[in-house]
Amino acid sequence: MKIKGIIGMIAASAVIATSCNKYVDVNQNPNSPTTVSPTVQLPNTEIAIAFANSNDLDRATEVMMQHNASIANQVAGYDIYNLRGNFDNQWDFEIYNGAVSSCANLIKQTQSTNSAFAGIAKIELAYAFSLATDLWGDVPYSQAGQGLTFIQPRFDAQQDIYQGNTALGITSLFDLVKSGIADLKANTGALKPGNEDFVYKGDLTKWIRAGNTMLLKFAMQISNVNPTLSQSTISAVIADNNYINSTSQDLEVPFGSSVGNYNPLYSFNNVNRTGDQMLSTRFLTLMNNLKDPRLGKFYTSPNGVFTSFDNGASAAIAAPAAATRSKYNVYLTGASGEAPIRILTNYQRAFILAEAALLYPSLGLNAQALYVEGITASMLKTGIAQADVTAYLAANPTVATLSGTTDQMRIQIITQKYIAFTGNGIEAYNDYRRTGYPALALALNAQGDDPNSIPKRFPYTNNEIQRNTNVPKPQPLTSVKVWWAK
Repeated sequence: MKIKGIIGMIAASAVIATSCNKYVDVNQNPNSPTTVSPTVQLPNTEIAIAFANSNDLDRATEVMMQHNASIANQVAGYDIYNLRGNFDNQWDFEIYNGAVSSCANLIKQTQSTNSAFAGIAKIELAYAFSLATDLWGDVPYSQAGQGLTFIQPRFDAQQDIYQGNTALGITSLFDLVKSGIADLKANTGALKPGNEDFVYKGDLTKWIRAGNTMLLKFAMQISNVNPTLSQSTISAVIADNNYINSTSQDLEVPFGSSVGNYNPLYSFNNVNRTGDQMLSTRFLTLMNNLKDPRLGKFYTSPNGVFTSFDNGASAAIAAPAAATRSKYNVYLTGASGEAPIRILTNYQRAFILAEAALLYPSLGLNAQALYVEGITASMLKTGIAQADVTAYLAANPTVATLSGTTDQMRIQIITQKYIAFTGNGIEAYNDYRRTGYPALALALNAQGDDPNSIPKRFPYTNNEIQRNTNVPKPQPLTSVKVWWAK
């Protein structure tokens, strides 16, 4: 499934609907409008960030983070860290000419007229840029999304993307989100988001909560390298008390059960490449050790058995028969492709604040309560009944109770967050590189730039190397950590 097809169908249907209301002007082509209504553009931005999160970038990070293991084709290369020569489509069409371009256009059109649309787009744009910089490090940012103005956009340093750089005219991701929140609060103009807003149906109060929760995510992302900004941001968001604190407020993008509208996880694993990946033996071992009831929500168990494969296992090893393989279950894919892609969630917020309680005691947060809140929110979201969650926590005190040193408690928090992020490999990959948790053994038969380490970043894509002279030289190997990493 290609995002250009989805966006094209949305835009085309809107153009057809409006162009039929008047006769064709010989000097105007109704099929090539110069402007498109914000109500048509908004769904494009939402689908774009969800697709970028859950397509090939997710497949690569899911096998490197060992939720999944690969059996064949391109994903098998990712599993053993062969990342070079890949992700042109993800960089070109999903992030920059997809999400970034769509959001930038919507902001430009609505900033001075209908600020709610601009506010939503700024929050989405910040997320799209965070995908790029978290995976690749230094990336086009301040000069990206501006059409032909910058044919070869500058690569901004990751620290400038997160912190801003006045001398270079770089607005930080934090300030971009704050600007979006301010636009939402102002809510100027007659045109307001409505049902075309796939996420919140025009409820701007929920978008504001999502924006503040994104600030928490960014703050924790930079906690290693700028704890002052990290702590002050978290403190301000807590004081404002206007973040996601209920599963009903999660920022998640819905998909459909018809061809062309499938959730990308379903499309790849159940339609297009049904034999490429399955449950990792390493994740199965972890979940069995913890007796975690979410395993059956995340993965199928044909004939009542979870059947897995080891990461990087040689092709000479016989893979399990297709009919017996454990693969993503309906929580992640939907029964027919309709499961949402989850961008920001209540359980994520709880785990962020639980970790913040350990890192910044002066905030006065209760790490234990927040930790249990995160586990509970994740389990409930997968469909486990409250009584069963309560019973599990009571029966497994070593899981339910934080104990030991600060670092040992942090391992517990990140491990549970890692489990909750099954299906969202990018976020699990971010936490792994930021904290080193959970401890993951190298894949069998590892290759790539450095066979002795899980990649610390993605290599720049071939297309960008060939057409943009601003690509950093020398290009960093995947063994070189990004700015905010441990």
